[in-house]
Amino acid sequence: MGQIILRLDRVMADRKMSLNDLSEKVGVSNVNLSKMKNGKISAIRFSTLEAICDALDCQPGDILEYDKTAPKTDVTE
Repeated sequence: MGQIILRLDRVMADRKMSLNDLSEKVGVSNVNLSKMKNGKISAIRFSTLEAICDALDCQPGDILEYDKTAPKTDVTE
């Protein structure tokens, strides 16, 4: 079984947007965005994903990637 990989850090770097700037635009705390950026979450609300995509002018597929060959990891570690 594969896993979903979050590429938020890559998209933010491409857009030259800091975590603080994204936090202000999206209305999500720096801590939660940092966890997302580092792949330490197990779920995301569609409304949050929509706000991130709006702020970064991107598509969900730019942020989320499915790697069929990657071993599934437990985000609660």
